[in-house]
Amino acid sequence: MRKLTLGLLLVGAMMGSVAFAGTETYSGKEMRPTAAPPPVCEWYRDTEWNVSLWGAYAFTGTENNRASLDDVFNNAVVGSYDQFLGGDHAWGGGGDIKYFFARYFGVGVEGFGLAGHGTRYNFTNFGLGEFSKESDEHWVGAALGTLTLRYPIGCSRFAPYIWGGGGGIFGGHSDRVIRTGGSIQDILHDEESRAMGQAGAGMEVRITPHVGWIADFSWNIVDGAHNNFGMARSGINISF
Repeated sequence: MRKLTLGLLLVGAMMGSVAFAGTETYSGKEMRPTAAPPPVCEWYRDTEWNVSLWGAYAFTGTENNRASLDDVFNNAVVGSYDQFLGGDHAWGGGGDIKYFFARYFGVGVEGFGLAGHGTRYNFTNFGLGEFSKESDEHWVGAALGTLTLRYPIGCSRFAPYIWGGGGGIFGGHSDRVIRTGGSIQDILHDEESRAMGQAGAGMEVRITPHVGWIADFSWNIVDGAHNNFGMARSGINISF
């Protein structure tokens, strides 16, 4: 009986020492797991050049409601229509170069061309009633300086942006009616250059860290009456 009791005590003592050893702490330096480094957001960099090429579709802010030949020359009524692009829409394209001096801010220059296509009325012989209507095709070009604000969404490929700019637009066609009393004496066809401002918003999606696809819309305010137009663009952007 005494041997059994002694054996149980020895077993209990050994188990206690093992349990104590399992809770023992070391006085040396503890090994702590290190935090993983944050992912590198390489889609949009803090400083980069962007070169974009895009196609464009423009539509005039003034409805093309040109008066008929009879109303123009018999009633001296010209109707309402765009006085710069000439028609109700135009196709074209352009490009821009921007430098992003921070992740969210960039400055640049932009240029584009639009194929204006409208109609114009001709008047001859100073009131003898000879007149005609013909197609009016012409190119309209513009050059602007821009400021762009973009916001890359986290480390994703997507970056919405807004921009504004100002500059000049040239090559527009305008009909200038010369009246004598209440009748039309002549119609002059002027080629014009005007100051303009631009504001827009869009989205870029990076296909690779250096190649992206852009799509945006801008409203363009051209000096003078009945000249404003909207423009939708889509194209490719190269960053480096």
